Amino acid sequence: MPRPVVRVPSSVWRAAGTAEGVRAIPEETAIAFTFNTASYAVMMATPQDLEDFAVGFALTEGVISSIDVIEGIDVVEEDAGIELRIWLKAPDAVEFLGRRRKLAGPTGCGLCGVESLVEAMRPPPDVGKGRVLTGDQIMTAVDSLFPKQDLNRETRAVHAAGFWDPERNLVAVREDVGRHNALDKLAGALARDGATAAQGLIVLTSRVSIEMVQKSAAIGAPIIAAVSAPTALAVRMAEACGMTLIAIARKDGFEVFTHPHRVKGRLATSVA
Repeated sequence: MPRPVVRVPSSVWRAAGTAEGVRAIPEETAIAFTFNTASYAVMMATPQDLEDFAVGFALTEGVISSIDVIEGIDVVEEDAGIELRIWLKAPDAVEFLGRRRKLAGPTGCGLCGVESLVEAMRPPPDVGKGRVLTGDQIMTAVDSLFPKQDLNRETRAVHAAGFWDPERNLVAVREDVGRHNALDKLAGALARDGATAAQGLIVLTSRVSIEMVQKSAAIGAPIIAAVSAPTALAVRMAEACGMTLIAIARKDGFEVFTHPHRVKGRLATSVA
């Protein structure tokens, strides 16, 4: 399998002069998804945590409703990339083959290949009640993600998605060159561990766009917190599905855009 990080030579230009150097950069590989031999999608992604990617993508795209319908996953390296062969159990395979569509998804796009405006704007499912968290707990969750970003610490070029809950703290972290891929990998990791996103919050290192809300809602996440700003459409989608959307989470605090009833108290250090 390709390594997730590659070291390449570079010419370094600085104010003090030039020098020859070596830079660690993330690999980007074509990942093809097939379900019972039927092609479904090709995404550009970091070649690691691929079984998580297979399960999470299938869940957040609505191909499956539960990991239980997956019979097996084969990771097959080919000349042009990697094929994830997902085998569905008989009844679900028949249903899938009757409604499949094809997607081509470059790294930066989470909605490429959809066939209609209605499909692109599909309303996410309502999220559950979730739990109420304090401002300090939310800051703890956000702060806990950065030390676990091994790929980003080495390359400074990948996104991360993590899941935190008050009992177990940071449960899982996944990284990828694509923010949607990182979230899909996280969704798969939780599902394969028998966990859900219902009693904690998802932490994102990226901006929050519509598909990040849709994918988070698909796995029942009642709260998401991101370091960057949301889009207006993401705010409307989060409002519609009952999700608490927290963004612009920095060292001194954060902003709550929808359903603030899940956030209580004050930060230990007041925000001006």
